[in-house]
Amino acid sequence: MDNRAEKYKRFKGLHHQGRAFVMPNPWDAGTARLLTHAGFDALATTSAGYAFAAGKRDSFSSLTRDEILINAKAIVDATDLPVSADLEDGFGRDPATCAETIALAIDIGLVGGSIEDATGDPDAPVLPMDLAADRIRAAAETAKDRGFLLTGRAENFISGRPDLADTIKRLQAYSEAGADVLYAPGLPDLDAIKTVCAEVDKPVNVVMGLSGPAYTVEQLSAAGVSRISVGGSFARAALGALRRAAEEVMTKGTFTYAKAAIPDGEMAALMDQSKKSDRS
Repeated sequence: MDNRAEKYKRFKGLHHQGRAFVMPNPWDAGTARLLTHAGFDALATTSAGYAFAAGKRDSFSSLTRDEILINAKAIVDATDLPVSADLEDGFGRDPATCAETIALAIDIGLVGGSIEDATGDPDAPVLPMDLAADRIRAAAETAKDRGFLLTGRAENFISGRPDLADTIKRLQAYSEAGADVLYAPGLPDLDAIKTVCAEVDKPVNVVMGLSGPAYTVEQLSAAGVSRISVGGSFARAALGALRRAAEEVMTKGTFTYAKAAIPDGEMAALMDQSKKSDRS
């Protein structure tokens, strides 16, 4: 069994252990190493976190597929944990493009990834359900028997369409089309989360760390959730610490922020220790 196959087996098993697991979202190789050391069982990329690091807005027009996959490859190479990727809208409306994106994701060592139904168009923020399901179906066909856990995302609640009934219908359609995991970011409360988990037949991912109620791992697990991600919230937490440090220096002229910083030696020990023989 090769390394990627073993990672996929571990990753799939986490979704069927009878309790929720947390899959945090690093945004580069260094944060992947830090989160691996923290003891998590799997990692996921974040388009938002990567966009912030690249000085870009997290939107369809800001990040290319090549950028997302290069970032994902750096994270895959930095950890021995299974890595799933935020593959946005599949980088194209056509089902064939979504399938191509999945093939490329598999080639760089990812063992999972999500395809969402958002369009980026405020006048029509989510795709027609039939087309969205066709895209999932094409992605699932490409992933079949290749060790890749496909997540189907229904974006209603973060796209200005808080329609729980339609969200459930979409998730059911994506499950029928071949998605292995189902995900509707932005569900408003624990009752909605419980309802989704009860109405679908695949493991459900819920994102925490965004605005709205903050539930515990135990509460989400009891509600039927299988997987918990944090999206770009870890990246925003890190940037919040950076801004507080900058404001302290600028307004007070002090440097007490350093007391809460991870020691340099500790960070150095977590990083790649290889050296370049030719640095020219």
